[in-house]
This record gives sequence, C-alpha cells and structure tokens, in this order.
Amino acid sequence: MKKKKIRELLKKIGLYSFLLIGVIISMFPFYWMFIGATNPSGRIFSIPPNLTPGDHFFENLRNLNDTVGIWRVMFNSLSITLLFTLFSVMICSAAGYAFAKYRFKGRNAIFFTLLLAIMIPYHVTLIPLFKLMADLEWLNTYRAVILPHLSYPFAIFLMRQNMKAIPDSLLEAARVDGAGEFRIFFRVVLPTMRPALAAVAIFLFMFQWNNFLWPLVVMNSSDMYTLPVALSSLVGMSRIDYGQIMLGTTLSTLPIMIFFLMLQKQFISGILGGSVKE
Repeated sequence: MKKKKIRELLKKIGLYSFLLIGVIISMFPFYWMFIGATNPSGRIFSIPPNLTPGDHFFENLRNLNDTVGIWRVMFNSLSITLLFTLFSVMICSAAGYAFAKYRFKGRNAIFFTLLLAIMIPYHVTLIPLFKLMADLEWLNTYRAVILPHLSYPFAIFLMRQNMKAIPDSLLEAARVDGAGEFRIFFRVVLPTMRPALAAVAIFLFMFQWNNFLWPLVVMNSSDMYTLPVALSSLVGMSRIDYGQIMLGTTLSTLPIMIFFLMLQKQFISGILGGSVKE
C-alpha cells in the first residue's frame, strides 16, 4: 500500500514537472519580449543574454510614439477590430442560422459555394478587391478595411454547424407563442449560442487585429495605419531600434489577451459542450 502511494506521488511529481517545463518554454518568448521592451536596442542581443528588466521602457515608449504615433495606430486598430468583430459576428450568425434552420431553393448549392470560398487563397482576391475599393473611392478609409471581409465564410460555417443543434421544436414553440422571426433570432437563438458566439468573436478579433496585408494595400496614409502596418515600417529604417519593436509587439499582444480573458469562460464551455456526449 505504501509503495503504491509512493508510486502515485512520483507520477504526480513527474507530471507536474513536465507541465512546469512546458509552461516555462511557452512563456519564455513573451518574457524575453517584455525584457526587450524595457532595454535599449544594443542591450537586447548582448552576450551573455540580459534576462532582467531594464529602465528604458518609457524612453522606448516615447521614441515609438515619436516614430509611428503608437496611440493613434492603437486607436485605429482597436476601432477597426471592434467594429469588424461586432458586425461580422451578427452577419455570420444570421447567415449560419438561415443555412441551419430555413429551407429555401438553392440552399445546398449556396452553402457548397461558401465552402469553396474558404479554399480560395486570400491573396487571389487582393487585386479585384483593391479595384472595387478604388472605384468606390473608399481607399484609405475604415470602410475599405472592415467591409470586404464581414461575411467570413469559416465563421458562417462554424455558426451553421452549432445552430443545427437547436431543436426545431423550440423555434416552433416560439412561433406558436406569436414571436416573429427577428424576435426568435435575437431572443431565443442568440442567447443559447453564447459559447459559439464567443469562439467566433475571438477568432474574428484575432483575424482582424493581426491582419497586415489588406490594411497595407488599402491604407496609403500613415495617419490611418493599423498597428501591424505601423510596426512593419520600423524595420525598413536605416537603424533598426529593436527596443521600439519589442515594445510595440508587447503592446499589440495586450488587447488580444484582454479580449480572450473576457470571453474565456464562454469559449471553454463551448469547447467542452461540443466534446462531451452522454
């Protein structure tokens, strides 16, 4: 009995040691990025490596703001990302609900076309979309970044698969009670889809926040740059200040972490809800 307890204790120690090493390896790049944000450029790549926080955080922040206007580009990125996430979640939810619960002519053909759209390489659409934005005179505006990708095919597919789980009897009961289709969608369907909505919202937020190529194509004024585009402009300079780049990268990770922490409970419950069958 005593040997069995010792064996179980050793297993737990081995498991926790393995997990601890995994956590350290996963977190080290973020820690090193933070260290770089608080040190001057010349000290970041020194040998032996410097692993302690420095005292150049505010100097790097001031230099970064002077170079790219970090608060302005953060505002641009946050505005574009939040607007995109809000409207895209609503559009993709409505489309997913229509594909899952309504019977109409050509439904399967339209959905099959949607699945094909997922397979089209993103870069193929750049030139036609740019021509369309130029014809509409939308270049260098928020509209040009937000509108072309609002109906994101993968998000529609995800919502459709989740909404198929809603019992038809629940919708029929709401109709018998006199609820209209819009009321059923907003008051019955969406509240039951909170985990799926959280997962789609996190996915869309990350997509737009990290989106680099399309804003680079349609934005031609530094006042309208998003954060990834502004940070990329630091690399092309004659003297690369890695302290500024590390600080900008550190700041760019914060909104994603905050957004995920806000929705993590719904996100995790959605994953567990889809994985456990009784």
